[in-house]
Amino acid sequence: MAPPSGEEDLSVLLATMQPILDPTTYVFLNTKEPLPSLPLATLEPQLIVQEAEGITIVTTEALATSHGFKEHTFPCKKITLTIHSSLEAVGLIATITARLKDNGISTNVVSGYFHDHIYVPVNRAQGAMQVLGEFANAK
Repeated sequence: MAPPSGEEDLSVLLATMQPILDPTTYVFLNTKEPLPSLPLATLEPQLIVQEAEGITIVTTEALATSHGFKEHTFPCKKITLTIHSSLEAVGLIATITARLKDNGISTNVVSGYFHDHIYVPVNRAQGAMQVLGEFANAK
């Protein structure tokens, strides 16, 4: 039996998304090393994206530094929306990122199978949580 596909109703998603702030500081790094030669198990990547220019990895700041990646960028916090959103849901990310933009908060968003994850600058994480909390309070 296939797992449930997730919630698609935008009003339900916004009212019940229950954001959780991960206290860990993450960074984005880029390398041209091929995937088999990277220490992926010990880097514990949150995200890997292969692009023409190289491989982008999101990992903790501490792990990036301990693995010798001196050039990393965007120290950030990860906010997870705990509702199981459908990968076909329309408008959730657009609505959230527009509200965060209106509050001057930059975002990098990743959708996993079950949840959406928003990476925001470290110094804006509490503000982002406040903005996201306003959606639940609006119901």
